[in-house]
Amino acid sequence: MKNDDCIFCKIIDGKCPSYKIYENEFVYAFLDISRDCYGHTLVVPKTHATNILDCDDKYLCETIKAVKKIAKHYVDDCGFKGVNVINASGEEAQQSVFHLHFHILPRTSKTEFNAFPKLGGTDASFEQQLEKLKLD
Repeated sequence: MKNDDCIFCKIIDGKCPSYKIYENEFVYAFLDISRDCYGHTLVVPKTHATNILDCDDKYLCETIKAVKKIAKHYVDDCGFKGVNVINASGEEAQQSVFHLHFHILPRTSKTEFNAFPKLGGTDASFEQQLEKLKLD
């Protein structure tokens, strides 16, 4: 399934240019145009899914496997020391392109940028959180 208005679907179909890092039957990976850090890569399923919550399980699993393959390549073959893998699902989570995607941010130093800024915290006890969040 494709969405004609989706920039990532257009990239997958070759209607918009990209710097392809990896591709297989299920997944397309390319450099992020922001150039905010060296090697910033986006990994997307080739079927249009808005976010992780509505992605077909097969495409989601294949996308995660590709994320691992690319991340391992960056560390094993390209000289990076680690990677951050980030996904935002939903507008409130700061998702900006509504086609499921994972960011891979290759790292050479823990001081390049802060991938985990200090959050405001919560006053809710673990018991209160568990009562609401536990999956049966």
